[in-house]
Amino acid sequence: MPNNRLSDKVFLERLNANPGLRVRMESLLLAVDDERGDLREADAAEMRIINEMRQMGREALTAWAEGQATQRTEELTQAEGIWREGKKTAMA
Repeated sequence: MPNNRLSDKVFLERLNANPGLRVRMESLLLAVDDERGDLREADAAEMRIINEMRQMGREALTAWAEGQATQRTEELTQAEGIWREGKKTAMA
């Protein structure tokens, strides 16, 4: 485990900024705690946790991709010589 741990406050802020991940994390915790009481067998618990982890991976990659797209858009918007709007004109 890395030593650069987030404080509880920062962790919750980041988790709340990514609602899809929050839902997955909550679901994973509920599976671990067997809140529904339906995971009496190891095979059922294993399958549920594997499915939750897969979905969490998808959510994490989606959040990452959206963040990268936003960051790149901001970088391009601030770069000189880049126009987002307006009519193109032919150079003679």
